[in-house]
Amino acid sequence: MGRRKKEPGSVHRKNIADAAQELFIQKGIENTSMNEIARKAGYSKATLYVYFKNKEEIISVLVLESMEKLYAHVVNALETAGNTRKRYERICQSLVAYQREYPFYFQLALCEINIDFTHTDFLPEEQETFRIGEKINDKICCFMQEGIAAGDFRADLPILPTIFSFWGMLSGLILTGENKRTYIEQELGLSRDAFLSYGFETLYRAITVREPAAPTN
Repeated sequence: MGRRKKEPGSVHRKNIADAAQELFIQKGIENTSMNEIARKAGYSKATLYVYFKNKEEIISVLVLESMEKLYAHVVNALETAGNTRKRYERICQSLVAYQREYPFYFQLALCEINIDFTHTDFLPEEQETFRIGEKINDKICCFMQEGIAAGDFRADLPILPTIFSFWGMLSGLILTGENKRTYIEQELGLSRDAFLSYGFETLYRAITVREPAAPTN
């Protein structure tokens, strides 16, 4: 224990957060107690409270980690050269990859975050989470504006409402593909990937400039 005391506080916080994450995945957040987190991390309960005041503080650290990972996936998808369609497809596939690699983080990234920082009763992780979320929105906003300028996306799209709808529908599709896989395969006759491809294509068509109808004789 002497060696552990010499480690910086950030190491202890990470040990505790990692242990909490394992328990949250196994039992759910509501069903996990601080006592269980302390035992899992190998700390006494008293030591645990030195680094985290309550479970909400631990969750705030994990939510921040989830947003950092999501930001990295989005940036990686958008910074590769390509036309609007290719970049859209990369965003979709990066979100699918993110959900499959980090399903717990994917759920956390969809949670409501604090946006009221006019008072002093907030956690620093909450403010950083908000900042990263805004950076993600800015990246997608630039993508939308570039798509409009290229004549690919409809010019009448209100950017921010479209972005939020975009996130909601994409994340909903991905979760549906994951949670309803058996139904999709048996009743729709589609694999999960085929279902997602269909959904992504449908969403893309909703925001793109429609091709003029072919003239009829």
